[in-house]
Amino acid sequence: MAIDPNLAILVVDDYSTMVRIIRKLLKQIGFENVDEASNGEAALEKIRAKPYGLIISDWNMEPMTGFQLLQKVRADGATAATPFIMVTAESKADNVVAARNAGVSDYLIKPFNEKILKEKIDKVFAVTA
Repeated sequence: MAIDPNLAILVVDDYSTMVRIIRKLLKQIGFENVDEASNGEAALEKIRAKPYGLIISDWNMEPMTGFQLLQKVRADGATAATPFIMVTAESKADNVVAARNAGVSDYLIKPFNEKILKEKIDKVFAVTA
């Protein structure tokens, strides 16, 4: 099944350069409908205002971490099923387990390229399709 190129995607990262990189990679894959938020709280406001088909969030942010954002997204009935990919520079087993237990769809470890990002998105949607 092909993923809708008009899928609304929210990229959440407090590092604007990383947001630009992910946005560029998504565009190369074919996704144009990309919004961004600089932290978990800003992301929640956007999520409440607009339905997203995919959330890609950094783990390490202040004041709300990507993990806390994931927990809030999963706790809300309206967004509980939204695919959520966590991005981190650390591949700590504890973090991976905690994120999986909280319902993360998949995990991206920095640095990554277009091919890896596309594989993760395809995998997430193959599971939910």
